[in-house]
Amino acid sequence: MLFTDVSSERAVSAFKKVGFWILRQGKHLGMTNGTRKIIIPRHNRVNPHTLKGIIRDAGLTDEEFKKLI
Repeated sequence: MLFTDVSSERAVSAFKKVGFWILRQGKHLGMTNGTRKIIIPRHNRVNPHTLKGIIRDAGLTDEEFKKLI
């Protein structure tokens, strides 16, 4: 499943729901949950393939992420 219209803000709020917090900010947002680290580019629309990789790096499935957004 590809998520086509997800902004970085929506992605950050979804990852916060499962325990991630913002570690650093800049051109990209670094988030962690204590064991895993993910990097989210700041865009109005995150590339679907990039987002899919971020979801996988966070240890979530597409279905789990879909429920969070």
